[in-house]
Amino acid sequence: MAAVTPPCGAGSTHYCEGMARLELGAGFFRPESRPSRDLTVLLAQLQAGRGRLQLLDLMAGCGIRSLRCGLEADAALIWANDADPERLPLLQRNLAPLVGRGELRCTAMTAQQLLAACLQRRERFQLVDLDAFGCPSALLPLALEAVALDGVLVLASSDGRSPTGHDRVAALRRLGAAARAHPASWELALRLQLGVVARSAWALGRGLEPLLSFSDGRTFRTAVRLRRRPAAAEERQLGLLAHCHRCGDQQVQSLLDLGRWPDCPCARVADEAPPPLAVSGPLWIGGLQDPVQVAGLLAEARQRPATVAAATVRLLERLAADPADLPRCWPTAAIARRLGGGPPPLAALVQELRQRGYRAAASGLMGGGMLRSDAPWSLILERSRRLKAAGAAK
Repeated sequence: MAAVTPPCGAGSTHYCEGMARLELGAGFFRPESRPSRDLTVLLAQLQAGRGRLQLLDLMAGCGIRSLRCGLEADAALIWANDADPERLPLLQRNLAPLVGRGELRCTAMTAQQLLAACLQRRERFQLVDLDAFGCPSALLPLALEAVALDGVLVLASSDGRSPTGHDRVAALRRLGAAARAHPASWELALRLQLGVVARSAWALGRGLEPLLSFSDGRTFRTAVRLRRRPAAAEERQLGLLAHCHRCGDQQVQSLLDLGRWPDCPCARVADEAPPPLAVSGPLWIGGLQDPVQVAGLLAEARQRPATVAAATVRLLERLAADPADLPRCWPTAAIARRLGGGPPPLAALVQELRQRGYRAAASGLMGGGMLRSDAPWSLILERSRRLKAAGAAK
């Protein structure tokens, strides 16, 4: 069922979404990002169930996230901030319906200024939304300081070149990591981003728990819960991901167990030196979703068809089916290029690998058919070949 928004009327200058009705103004706004806003509101509702919800919206723009969290999650405190002082009157007008519902602050400061002030006052929030333009890495230490223990940081980056291997120098500067071209480029970007968050949290003596991660190819979004201290062996989730461009195989190592990379399987059959591996990292090699939390968000979304878009429900269904706890991921189109002809049937391939005792799933992070598995690459190719042959025989 499609989400129902407040009536705006023909020719209205207002935009309606969820329970919000507001002016967009002249600033940057993408209606297509509705699922990300729905998920912020759902996370706010989750946090509100734990007690008094305090929200810090660092880069509020027109204020739509703050307004929806106030109306739909009943936030006790909302601090909506945007660095552009010319947008402050618009922000105040849009958030006027929240006056009297709880504490409301509207400011026009840089994120650095606001976060530094919060650190000085030791003020923390149950939900911090950092919807950055570009890469937010420089803000992460201060942003994490503003998150209460067991609170949630919702992080977005619109830097698509450096974490997907298209600007290796920028990746080193902004992420402190190597980023190489990879067949699952969106996931690579999310894992590199989570790696930066983990290192920043650990430097503060905190732990983190990834709740959900997703991307539309333009913006890379992740939500994490901040813990008092790292969980046992949490540091093992930081590692390196290697990809062989000659045969397509992928290898993973935790930094705690880092050693010599095993020879690529194609080196055993090719009469030449082993090819150099394209290594990315350090990055997060653990799960990108919390299955329990995603299932809870999905159940909540299904109960709120009037305020949650159908596209958001479909996204959560994909994420619920894929905890993304294995970093080795291939497009079926890449498998097809290795074998010739069309791609293997993904569902059948997943079932075949599971029957042989390996973990396998269809990735929920990228469309177009993506296989996630810990099975040997040679077995993936062999089963794909057999499935294609069986399909052709029919």
